[in-house]
This record gives sequence, structure tokens and C-alpha cells, in this order.
Amino acid sequence: MAEVVHCTNHTFLSPTDVKKCVRCPENEYANREKNQCIKKAVVFLSYIDTLGIVLTLMALFFSAFTTVVLGIFVKYHNTPIVKANNQNLSYILLISLIFCFLCPLLFIGHPNSATCVLQQITFGVVFTVAVSTVLAKTVTVLLAFKVTVPGTRMRYYLVSGLPNYIIAICTLIQISLCTIWLRFSPPFIENDVHSEHGQIIIVCNKGSVTAFYCVLGYHGSLALASFIVAFLARNLPDRFNEAKLLTFSMLLFCSVWITFLPVYHSTKGKIMVAVEVLSILASSAGLLGSIFIPKCYIILLRPERNSLQKLREKPSSWTHIS
Repeated sequence: MAEVVHCTNHTFLSPTDVKKCVRCPENEYANREKNQCIKKAVVFLSYIDTLGIVLTLMALFFSAFTTVVLGIFVKYHNTPIVKANNQNLSYILLISLIFCFLCPLLFIGHPNSATCVLQQITFGVVFTVAVSTVLAKTVTVLLAFKVTVPGTRMRYYLVSGLPNYIIAICTLIQISLCTIWLRFSPPFIENDVHSEHGQIIIVCNKGSVTAFYCVLGYHGSLALASFIVAFLARNLPDRFNEAKLLTFSMLLFCSVWITFLPVYHSTKGKIMVAVEVLSILASSAGLLGSIFIPKCYIILLRPERNSLQKLREKPSSWTHIS
């Protein structure tokens, strides 16, 4: 009786010697009959996949919607609700959110060396600008109230543009972290040929996992600082109560990224990339919806509340001014 040879999914029977198994190349796998090697399918989060199309449309929609909100704020720049909490910071935050929504486009499509580096660095820097701007807005709210207290010297810090320095300093720190990341262990393309049978999963390896979590942790520390300052300012007079909106936005932001960590580690391949993209979109949408949508509602649908007379009155709810 002829000897039966059992070959694995990665090997096939040699046509010249049926007793010998021959290993397929890494980019191929053995067919069901174990007599031929077949090319593995190349898998990545593509623009033509249903998931890739949905994420792309979401990114484009939110970026376009944020542009419309920015246009509304520019058009009504002389109204009290836009001026109430430093309109320049609102412009910076909206512009940074536009780039936050466009950032996921770097994660979709066939990865290459450039996109692997750009997606993480862009994510790190752009989100730092957005969250540090929220921190600057919370500080502005606090300083604006302190200025009204007799004998205080807080007016100097408000007039000197301290909030703008906060954005610059926080962003420079993040840029320094990203520079160290790129210098010692930059992201690179990884071909995973073993995780899934019959597939080559192409993903961007983070390079240094420690550097990635340092960037993410820095976002978290800024968000936590913004949350604490805004929470402390939540009971200020209502005309300054953008702090309530900022508190809620930071709560959403932190919730999204805390949820991201276990989900991210439990997935792989293009689903893992999709989880990161969804987290970017969800946290950005949380900032946009919490801070700006209530104001757009007043500007467009309740213009009678957007007046100096209403600003001077003691409002009964936060919607009177933010």
C-alpha cells in the first residue's frame, strides 16, 4: 500500500514525488486537493469596499458640514454669540476639525510608506491643535469671568493672548513627540501573511507602539485638562457657560478613545483600521456637535436670542448664550 502523506495548508504534494510535501511561497497557499499553490488575496481597507466607501462618505460629509458651520460663523462674526467666547479660537477649532475629518482618508486605500507616516503624524498634530484649542477656550471662559472681579490682575493674561500661546506650546510638544517617533521607530508597511488563511493583510505597522500611545496619551491629558477647567467653570454666570458645552464635548471625546483601546486590540487587519477611523470621526463629530451645533441653532433659528439685549439679560438656560 502506498504511503499517504498529509500536507498542510501551506504545502502541496510534489508532482514528481507524491511522498514529499513542498512548501508554498509566503504569498501563496495550497488548494483543497493539496496539489497546487494559489496566490493569496491582498486585503486592505479599500475605497471600493462597502466599509471603505461608507467611511469615505462620512469623512467627506462631516468635513463639508464643518466648512458650512465655519461659513456661518464668519458670516455672523459680529453677533454676540460668536464674539462671546473668542471667535478667533472658534475659527481655529473649526478649521482643525475640518482636517480631523479629512485625516481618515489617509487610512483608506492601499498603504504605502508615505501614507503610513502621514496618517499617524497628521492624526497626532491635527488632533492636538483641536483639543488644545478647546483647552484655550476653557481658559478664556475662566479668565473672562475673573476679569470682572474687582482687584484681579487676570485682565493682563486675557489681553496678552495667553490662550493662543496654549495652542502653540501644546502643538510644539506634540510635534516634538512625533519627531522622536519618526527618528527612532517610524511607521512602516507590514504584510501579514499568517493571520488569515488565503490572505495577505497589508496594514501600517505603528513602528513604536510606545510612541503611538504617548501621542494618544498626550491627547488624553489635554482632554482631561480641558475637562477639569471647564468643569470648574460650569457654575459661572450663564453668559459664560460655554464651559458646559466644552465639558460635555471633552466627556464625549474621552469616552470615544477609552472605548477605542480594547476594541482596537481585539481586532486585526482592515477592521482594526476601520475602528481607528471610526474613533477619529466619532470624536471629531462629538466636538463639532457639542460646541457648535447649539450655537448654529440660535444663529439660524432663534435670532432673537442672538442680541445684546439678550446678552445683558439673565438667561434662564444655557441656550441663551454660549
